[in-house]
Amino acid sequence: MNMVDHQFDSVDKTTFRNGMSRLGSAVSVVTTVFGGRRFGFTASAVCSVSDTPATLLVCINRASSSFPAFANTRYFCVNTLLPEQEDISNVFGGRTSAADRFESGEWGDGLTGVPLLANASVSFECELTTVIDEATHRVFFGRVIQVRENAEKATLLYCMRRYLRG
Repeated sequence: MNMVDHQFDSVDKTTFRNGMSRLGSAVSVVTTVFGGRRFGFTASAVCSVSDTPATLLVCINRASSSFPAFANTRYFCVNTLLPEQEDISNVFGGRTSAADRFESGEWGDGLTGVPLLANASVSFECELTTVIDEATHRVFFGRVIQVRENAEKATLLYCMRRYLRG
């Protein structure tokens, strides 16, 4: 890719956040196990990368209380929420202690032992393949090793700083 050599200032934080709030996305809870304990956080920054091999990416703020666990684990799961699971999104959003988060929802174990939300819209169990640090976040790339779908087809969406029932 040929990059043009121009110097432009980045837009300010508020302008960027307001613009990004219009980019609706599915709401997921990303989970892992580290040191025998379960960890998880709410994420809207999840994206398909490739279907050959099946790969997705998820972003986590390096200041997150869950970051040390995710930085030192090999497996993780992206559990995409159903419309009626706003409460789970809020619990995993950071204001609840890591130890208490899994009291919300019904959790089981995936192939690798990572927490799977029993009635998620869809769960993608992944093996970490690559990480990239960019600005305040780390991007995790995961090779998908299991997909579990719910018969319910709807997904909880977030757009304009509010939940939408898709």
